[in-house]
Amino acid sequence: MPDKNSWRDEHTNNLCRAFLDLKDIEEVYKFLEDLATIGEIKSMAQRLEVAKLLSRSKKYPEIVSETGASTATISRVKKCLDYGAGGYKIILERENLT
Repeated sequence: MPDKNSWRDEHTNNLCRAFLDLKDIEEVYKFLEDLATIGEIKSMAQRLEVAKLLSRSKKYPEIVSETGASTATISRVKKCLDYGAGGYKIILERENLT
């Protein structure tokens, strides 16, 4: 079984540092627009919204209705919230999104 951190390397370190170097939301928008497709960005935003709603104990049908996310996406985000690295929890707590 591959190491769960095997995707971490010099290139992903540089990507993470690039995000940390951005100064404001407008710079983040510009970087994201150059880095990813609009669809990819919207998907990431949707997953964060799903995480927020799950942390508020919303039920799957409500989350589908509010976000348009599939139940598969909701299940994946729920699994990350329950067993993942804790990234969603850090952002939700830090940004008071819960």
